[in-house]
Amino acid sequence: MSRSRKAFSARALTVYALLYMLFLYAPVILLPLFAFNDATIVSFPLKGFTTKWFDVLWTTEALHGAVRNSMIVAVSTALLSTVLGACAARASSRYRFPGKRPVMGFIMLPLVLPEIIVAVALLVLLMQLGMSLSLWTVILGHVLICTPFSIAILSSAFQGLDTSLEEASFDLGETRWGTFYRVILPLVMPGVISSLLICFTISLDEFIIAFFLTGTDVTLPVYIWSQLRFPTKLPSVMALGTILLALSVVLLILAEWFRRRSARKQGLEASAAGGFM
Repeated sequence: MSRSRKAFSARALTVYALLYMLFLYAPVILLPLFAFNDATIVSFPLKGFTTKWFDVLWTTEALHGAVRNSMIVAVSTALLSTVLGACAARASSRYRFPGKRPVMGFIMLPLVLPEIIVAVALLVLLMQLGMSLSLWTVILGHVLICTPFSIAILSSAFQGLDTSLEEASFDLGETRWGTFYRVILPLVMPGVISSLLICFTISLDEFIIAFFLTGTDVTLPVYIWSQLRFPTKLPSVMALGTILLALSVVLLILAEWFRRRSARKQGLEASAAGGFM
């Protein structure tokens, strides 16, 4: 390929990337614009700058209850999903057992299933079991969809471990649990933190399963959906969405930072182990 064709391809790819990013993030950019707009009608031109819609959030008791419910669900989901994901990732990366691939494929299945199908199936199952809808049923549904993400994150962390460090711990008389607690867990801790943050973010923003499985205690996304029926509530919903957007971006950046830190740490450990061999 000639130099001119390479330059043209590079420019075309740059233009495509810019258009793609504009199409993807233009709605996100509009969210804070209308959140600070001094008008109840969400339209252009903008009337003026104000922060009163953010002040409304502090005086809405129903919103506070929804935030509290979402925090309970998100924290519980992150902890349970990470524990289950760590067990599955550890077993998948360290041991061989019959039916390993089908079992892991079945566990990862919620990643490709439509959430509305999962939500309806869970609703029917819970109704058949006679369980009443509550925050615990929402946690159950969120754990189901978050555990595969945790496994995907932690599998790379466990696969990057140097098995010689674990064997050296056994040779020094440490127990299996002590080896996991003192050797393995510190090495995969950045991956664990990344899993917690990702699962927390997914659960906090998830709507479909929460909509089907919630009872009288609604979560934050369900509360936002209920407010969209009232046009005068749209600016405050925009303000709330802006806060959620900023929080999600910060959590995702932190999760990616911990994931990269885990990869670098394991790379340094592997280099050090190779130097001593």
